[in-house]
Amino acid sequence: MQTRRERILTYIKEHSSQVSQGFTTAELVVALDLVRSNVSKELNVLVREGLLVKSKGRPVRYQLQGQGKSSKQVVTPKQAEKQVGGQDVAPSDDVFEKIIGRKGSLKTQVEQAKAALLYPPHGLNVLITGPTGSGKTYFANAMYHFACSNGIIKAKQPFTTFNCADYAHNPQLLMSHLFGYVKGSFTGANEDKDGLIQEADGGMLFLDEVHRLPPEGQEMIFYFMDHGTYNRLGETAKTHHADVRIVCATTEDPESSLLSTFVRRIPITIQMPSFKQRTMRERLGLLRHLLIIEANRIQKNITLNENVVQALLGSVTYGNVGQLKSNIQLVCAQGFLNNMQNQTEIQITFDQLPPNIKDGLTLLANNRKELGELTQLLEPTMTIYPDNDTKVIDSTGGYELPYNLYEIIGDKAAVLKNEGLDQEAINNFILTDINVHLKTFYRGAKIAQAEDNLNEIVDQEIIDITKAIMKELTTNYDYALSSNFLYAMSLHISSFIKRVQLGRPLRAVSSDIVEMVKAYPLEQKMAGRVKELLEEHYHFPVPESEVYYLAILLVSLKSSPASGQVGIIVAAHGKSTASSMVQVVEQLLSADNLRAFDMSLEMSPQTALAGIAQEVRELDRGNGVLLLVDMGSLSTFSERLTKETGVQVRSLDMVTTAMVLEAARKTTLIDRDLDAIYKELREFNGYSRQIEPPKKELTEKAHHLVLGDKRPKVIVAICSTGEGTAKRIKEMLDRILIDNLVDDILVEPISVVGMEEKIAQLQQKYRVIAATGITQPKLDVPFVSLENLLQGGGEQFIKVIENIDEPLFEKTASLEESDTLTEEMASQYLEQYYTFLNPVKVVKVLWDYCDYLDRRLDFEINNAMRISLIMHLGGAIERNLLNSSLTITKQEEAAAKADSKYELVVQANGIIAEALNIELSLAEVYYLIKLIDTQAANL
Repeated sequence: MQTRRERILTYIKEHSSQVSQGFTTAELVVALDLVRSNVSKELNVLVREGLLVKSKGRPVRYQLQGQGKSSKQVVTPKQAEKQVGGQDVAPSDDVFEKIIGRKGSLKTQVEQAKAALLYPPHGLNVLITGPTGSGKTYFANAMYHFACSNGIIKAKQPFTTFNCADYAHNPQLLMSHLFGYVKGSFTGANEDKDGLIQEADGGMLFLDEVHRLPPEGQEMIFYFMDHGTYNRLGETAKTHHADVRIVCATTEDPESSLLSTFVRRIPITIQMPSFKQRTMRERLGLLRHLLIIEANRIQKNITLNENVVQALLGSVTYGNVGQLKSNIQLVCAQGFLNNMQNQTEIQITFDQLPPNIKDGLTLLANNRKELGELTQLLEPTMTIYPDNDTKVIDSTGGYELPYNLYEIIGDKAAVLKNEGLDQEAINNFILTDINVHLKTFYRGAKIAQAEDNLNEIVDQEIIDITKAIMKELTTNYDYALSSNFLYAMSLHISSFIKRVQLGRPLRAVSSDIVEMVKAYPLEQKMAGRVKELLEEHYHFPVPESEVYYLAILLVSLKSSPASGQVGIIVAAHGKSTASSMVQVVEQLLSADNLRAFDMSLEMSPQTALAGIAQEVRELDRGNGVLLLVDMGSLSTFSERLTKETGVQVRSLDMVTTAMVLEAARKTTLIDRDLDAIYKELREFNGYSRQIEPPKKELTEKAHHLVLGDKRPKVIVAICSTGEGTAKRIKEMLDRILIDNLVDDILVEPISVVGMEEKIAQLQQKYRVIAATGITQPKLDVPFVSLENLLQGGGEQFIKVIENIDEPLFEKTASLEESDTLTEEMASQYLEQYYTFLNPVKVVKVLWDYCDYLDRRLDFEINNAMRISLIMHLGGAIERNLLNSSLTITKQEEAAAKADSKYELVVQANGIIAEALNIELSLAEVYYLIKLIDTQAANL
C-alpha cells in the first residue's frame, strides 16, 4: 500500500505528459481526495528531496525535476532553501526584498522607510518603535544599505550608531559623545573633540533608546534637525554644520517618553511588529534563516524534527526575534557538543533541549490555531544546509557573536578529554559556560541597555531592587551614577544574597577600611540607605559591616583605585576560548584591567609561559596579577611567573565566564588586594540563582577538578518537623556566626522524621561538624541542646566549632543543663522566635500543656523536653494563625492514630483549643508524638 507522499508523486508522474505546466495543490486535492494541508505538506517535502520543483508565480505549480521548459519558472532544492518562509529572495539590489515579511507584516514599514529615504531633497527623519528584539536596529541597517545602493548616501559614508542608554545616568558625558566638546569644558577635556554627529556627516546616525536622551539633549537634536547646525559642549554659538540623516529607535511610547517638540520633528514613525504579530509563515522563515547562519558557522548540516521546531518557536515569550536567535544559538551549541564525532551533521532532538525551550512546545500547543497553521507548513524532519550565499545585514545592535563559539567548544572539549574526563562530565562543564556566553553577550550592548542579559546571571528581583536603589540615589542625593552601576550593584547584591542563602556571613571589616570610608561621608550615608532598602525588601537584617562594602562600591564606581588595580589574565587552551570570556566581561563591566591569552593546542608550555609573562609585565599596576586558567600546564605557572617577572601572581584553575565576571567586579573596589581577591574567588559559588542540577553526578575526576576536595561544613538543626523551630534555630545560628565572623559554616534545618536518612544525604555533599535541636543524632560530632542554645549557649558553641579540627575536641561538648526553667524564661524564648504570637498570653497555656503530659506519661518531662515542646507548640499555633499547616501521608495518619499516645496528645490539645480557640491538625498530632518519642529515647 502506497503512502500519501508516494500516491502524490505517482499521480504527477503518470499525468505529467498531459499537464506540461505542472499541478496546483487544489488540483491534486480534488484528484486524490486528500486534505489540502496534507497535500501541501507532502509537496514541500518532495521539493526538499529534489524530486519536484515549484514555480515562482501564482498559483504555485509543481512538476517533476527537469520537466519545465524554462529554468526561470522552477526552483531547485537549493533555491527552495532560500525561499525563507515561502518568500522568494529576489535577485535585486533592494535590500528590503531580502527581509522576511516584506510582503506581509512589514509591507507598510518597508514602504514607509523607502518613502522617508527618497523624499526630496534630503529625506525625512524616522522614528522606529517596537519591543526589545523586534528588529529595530536590523531595520535601520537595512535603510542604510538601501540608501547606499540607490545613491541616496554616497558609498563609504558612515552608518554611526549611538545608544543613548549607555550614559543615561551621566547627561554631560552623553552630550559630549554626541555633540563633541571643547578644551576645558569639563575635567579631563584636554583638547577639542568632535562628536558622533560630525563623524556621521554625509551618512546616517542611528540613535537607539532615544527616550533615554535628557530633555536638553532632545532639544539640541531637534534644533539640529531644523537647522543642520549645532554647538559642542562648552560652546555658546552654533557654528558647526553637518548633513546627517537621523533614524531614532525606542521601546517606549513616544508620546509619553519624548518631548512633544521632538516628536513633531519626526514625520514618519515605523512600528515594528512583535514576534507574535508575525504570521506563522514568517516566524518559520525567521527560524530557517537563523539556522542557516548557524549552519554556515559550523559548516555542517543541522537536522531537527517537528517537535524541536515547534518548541523553538513557542519558546519566544519576551525577547522576540532576539530571543529566538539566542535560543537557536544555545541549542545549536549543545547539538554541536553532542555530535562532535559526526563530521557532516548535527542532530538536535527534543530530549536534549533545555527545560525552558521544551516548555515552548506546551505554550504553542495551547494556541490551536497557531499550531494548526504551523503544522501545515512543517515536514516531519527539517534539514538545514550551509549556504554561504546567505547574506546577513550587518547590525551593530544585533545578536552576532564576534567569535566562532563552535571552535571554542571544540577546543575546550579536546582539552578536557585529554585530562581524562568522560563525555558526560565534559558536557556538564562546557554547557554551563555556553549559557553564560549566549545569554550575556549582545554585541554592542552596553550595561544600561542590557537588563534582559543581566537577568540571565542574577534574578529579576535583584535587578528590580537595584533599579529602586538607582532611583533613590539619583533623586534624593543628586548623585551621578556610572554607566555600569546596574551591573556592578546587582552583582554585589547577588553575591551577598548568595552568601546568605548558603548560610555564610560576611567577612570582618578591617580598621583600614573603616578609616577609608570615613573620608567619603556622602557614600557612607548613601550606603546606609541602601542597607535600609535591602532590609525592607528582603525582611532580614543586613550586617553593619555591609555598609562599609557598599560605600566602597559606590566610591569605586566613580573613582579609579589610588594604589592600582589588580590585573586579571585569562589563559585557556583553544583559539579564542580566553578571548571570548574577556570580551563578555569587558562588554558587561567596561573593565580595562583584563587580558586574554589563547593557547592553541599545538603551543608548547614554554611558549605559553613566555607569552603570559609578557602580559603580566604590561598589565601590572602595582598590586599584582590574578591568573585565571582552565587546566593543564597553565595551572602550574604562577610561581614561575612571579620569579621571572617580579610581579606577584596568584592563579586559579577551572575558570568560567562567571568567575572572570566576579574577579573583574572585585578588582574595581578601591580596597582590593591580590590575596583578598584570590581568597574570595576560591570560595565563589556563583550568583543567587537557582540552577538546575545535572541529571547524573559528575565522574570522580570531574568532581575533583570542578568542586575540589573539601566539602563545605554544616551544622544540623533538628526539630520535630524540620520547619518552624528548626528554621528559627538556623536564623539564630546565622546571626551568631555573622556576629563572630565565621564565614565557612552552613546551617541545615531537618526533621526528626527520617533524620538518619537526611543526615546520610547531607554527608555526601557536606561535612557535618555539629548538631543542635531537640535530639542528639548518632554522629561523632558536638551536640548542643535547644534549651542550652536558647540560654546563651551560642557563644560557647562558637568556641567549640572554631576548634573543630583540634584533636582535643570531644563529641560530648554539649553544655550543662540549667537547673531551673521558668515560665518567664519560656516566654522570652517564644518572643525571640515567633512574630505573631503573644508570648505572655500563650506561655501559661503551653506550660499547663506540658504539666498535663508530665502527669500522664510514664517518664518525667525534664527542662530540655519542656522547652522543646513549648517551642514546637508555639510553631504549631503560629502555623495555624498563618494558615500554613503541615501535611502528612495517609500512612503517617494511620501511624499516628495507632500510636498509644494518640489519645493523650489529642486530650492535651484540648487545653489549647479551650484557651485559645485553636484546633491542632492530625499532622501536628503526628509530629508531637514523634517529638515525645525522640525525647523519651534520650532520657
